[in-house]
Amino acid sequence: MPRTARLVSPDVPLHIVHRGVNRQQIFFGLHDYLLYIRLLVEKAKAYHCDIHAYCLMSNHVHLLITPHTQTAPALLMKACAQQYAQYFNTAFERTGPLWDSRYKSCLVDSDEYVLACYRYIEDNPVRAGMVNAPSGYPWSSHLANAEQDHCPWLTPHASFLALSENKQARCAAYRSLFQTPCSQTQEDIRKATHSNFAFGAKNFVEKHLAADNRRRIGSRRKPKKPPQ
Repeated sequence: MPRTARLVSPDVPLHIVHRGVNRQQIFFGLHDYLLYIRLLVEKAKAYHCDIHAYCLMSNHVHLLITPHTQTAPALLMKACAQQYAQYFNTAFERTGPLWDSRYKSCLVDSDEYVLACYRYIEDNPVRAGMVNAPSGYPWSSHLANAEQDHCPWLTPHASFLALSENKQARCAAYRSLFQTPCSQTQEDIRKATHSNFAFGAKNFVEKHLAADNRRRIGSRRKPKKPPQ
């Protein structure tokens, strides 16, 4: 059975999830987290991706990025996964794959959908029962986005900046987003990511569904025979 193609569109935000194989733990200590972040920053710059939000859980990674080329997400994730796995296998004297075979992703519509994805990512440790509030988890973008902690390699998305022109007011508005329930939105993001599709308004989803169908049909066409 052929793999489901990932849907990628340059300059459209993308939510990415990459899990450890069999959901096993992939981060154990300070050096592990810092190394993956260093790789992420280096490869995002090399492959032209803006990072808006992230969360490194003990056995998986969440990212919200905007790639500027079609191939950027795959190149970014492949480079990070390979180099981190090499380090991990050496450090822990193990062999074999570290990551689940493929990362999953979904396109994200602008405005409230991007902000919902910010929240979905940074609220992950709370949903997992690890902390009582996202500000209590050190390995996510929440302190940078909500508390103005210095993080020069994060690029605020336009929807985040639109919360307010004033930094303090923007952080306050962003923190307020975490005070309202959004259980259905969480399920929508989860389903879209698992199916490698799109999360957004109806017209956004239908637009990318049509484009994806045309791409799939085109890929199934038999190549023309060369002239005899």
